Amino acid sequence: MAWLILARLMLAAVLAYTAALLQPLDGGWRLNLGFALGLAALIVLLELRVRRTPPTAVIGATIGGAIGIALARALSSAVVVMAPASPRLTFLHLAILMLCTYVGLMLGARHGEWLQPGRLITLFRGAGPQRRYKILDTSVIIDGRIADICDTGFLDGTLVVPQFVLKELQLVADSADSMKRNRGRRGLDILQKIQKMAGIEVMISDLDFPEVREVDLKLIELARTLQGKIVTNDFNLNKVAQLRGVEVLNINELANSLKPVVLPGEIMKVFILKEGKEYNQGVAYLDDGTMVVVDNARKMISRTIDVVVTSVLQTTAGKMIFGRYIDPSVAAAQAAAGEEQSSARRPRAVTPVSAPAQGSGGGQ
Repeated sequence: MAWLILARLMLAAVLAYTAALLQPLDGGWRLNLGFALGLAALIVLLELRVRRTPPTAVIGATIGGAIGIALARALSSAVVVMAPASPRLTFLHLAILMLCTYVGLMLGARHGEWLQPGRLITLFRGAGPQRRYKILDTSVIIDGRIADICDTGFLDGTLVVPQFVLKELQLVADSADSMKRNRGRRGLDILQKIQKMAGIEVMISDLDFPEVREVDLKLIELARTLQGKIVTNDFNLNKVAQLRGVEVLNINELANSLKPVVLPGEIMKVFILKEGKEYNQGVAYLDDGTMVVVDNARKMISRTIDVVVTSVLQTTAGKMIFGRYIDPSVAAAQAAAGEEQSSARRPRAVTPVSAPAQGSGGGQ
């Protein structure tokens, strides 16, 4: 940073000395000195703005501006041949120069991404079938489920593993923390397993973006360059990529969509693993990891029971199922009590009583 400040001060000093010496404006050396310092400040502001602009946009703007100036010169030469010199012709020359230069700068800066190596290759590529790239994130490699998905054949195209992702995996594998170290080594083993699968094409990409520091933003830029999709299970990366117009394949969303549909009233068999937070609750898990909270199941820990589903809660983290365990003895007692109540309420049959027969001579 020190040499940048020194370079800017030297620029301002040279411009101020030149303006004071040559005095391009009438009005004394003070006016020319102020003009030079203002021009130096404008140049520094332009330099700060250009530093925040991607290099491809700067190069594109430069090439577009040069093409615009060349086109303006050609048009001006044609106008000179067709019309005599006049103030109107001079203004027309200036307008053509400004218009062509401005249009060239804007178009070059807007489409500067076509100067990237990946885009340049697509310009000279044949009209054959376009390759579909799936760019793997660090989190999805460490997760490991991507290997099972590739093994089933549901994921087609070319799997792209960037060098900066490999570098991040290596840093995790070399971590002093044993848990992080095991996760990093697991990710490297998963990559090796995918490379050995038949019918799966894995490409190690050397494309990098030095002006971008974060790995997630590098993945987004790489996906835009290759016109591919990012495969991840990172929620934040998923949202940022969608905001930037990049398609994302989220492994967690795929797993949630493949979970079985359970409706209230259905009976399911679960293994009660531990005690729940509320009174007399038990907690079970399905094979896909879905949590099942069961009422009246605290005494049934470490046993497999039948439960009745009462409700299903869908959250961003996944699905939760709530159920109720009905003890067979309690159910039998309730059924017996219900039968007794129904029999007690049932009306009894009334037997009609016949009138006594009168004797033939009783009244005499």
